[in-house]
Amino acid sequence: MKKETKVNKYITAIALGSALLLTTLIACSADSASDEDTEETVVTELHAAFSAFNSDATTIYLDGSNVVIETTGLPNHETVYWGEGNALYKEEPDVARTPSIMSSNNNATTIVVDATPNLTGSTVSTQLNTIGIAVSGASIFNDQEGGGPLNQAAASLDWTGAHIGPGVYHYHLEPKAFTDDDENLVGILLDGVFLYGRKCTSTGTYPTDLDASGGHTTATQYTDGEEEYHYHIINELYSTTGSYLAFAGPYRGY
Repeated sequence: MKKETKVNKYITAIALGSALLLTTLIACSADSASDEDTEETVVTELHAAFSAFNSDATTIYLDGSNVVIETTGLPNHETVYWGEGNALYKEEPDVARTPSIMSSNNNATTIVVDATPNLTGSTVSTQLNTIGIAVSGASIFNDQEGGGPLNQAAASLDWTGAHIGPGVYHYHLEPKAFTDDDENLVGILLDGVFLYGRKCTSTGTYPTDLDASGGHTTATQYTDGEEEYHYHIINELYSTTGSYLAFAGPYRGY
């Protein structure tokens, strides 16, 4: 009787060991699959949309899971803010120009964004100063000016919805120098999501399914048929400016 009990115990131990081994193998297989999934999402090359950025002003490269955008902040289009004597100076007598003019050392900006935006978290409000970089190389700001409404500084905005102050040349409104009632790329925001003009390239019309951030998920001219979340300049006139806000927020990609 005692011998039989030992045999039973031995068989039970073998069974338990086999079960543990099988569980370990399954867990390892799951980990391997998980690792493979992770490897598949690693970004190894820049998004095709970055090809639209002004290469004379911007240096853009991958750094691990991030994209670094270094810019001189100097746009490649005309504006009164270049100052007289510059080849890109544009006379704009109706603009209440701020004292500053463009220079090579007061507009430089660097931002770091996620190569793959996180769209699963909470929305985040925009802040003052640079909220993104436009394809021209200049900064994008939100709908505020010095903590107050943009209306108070609207008179200083040039023909493309931008001015200087504080410090850097930046767009508040639809930058007509490179997007004017169309689907052109405007730039990228701090959450890593691209911003486009008022129309959507997938339909050729103003999108009607935008969320509270002005974004939706469709193919763009840079995604080769794949759908991707992106923002649009919302097709609603802002106050008395006769133009459209570049981006008021909130961000979706944090």
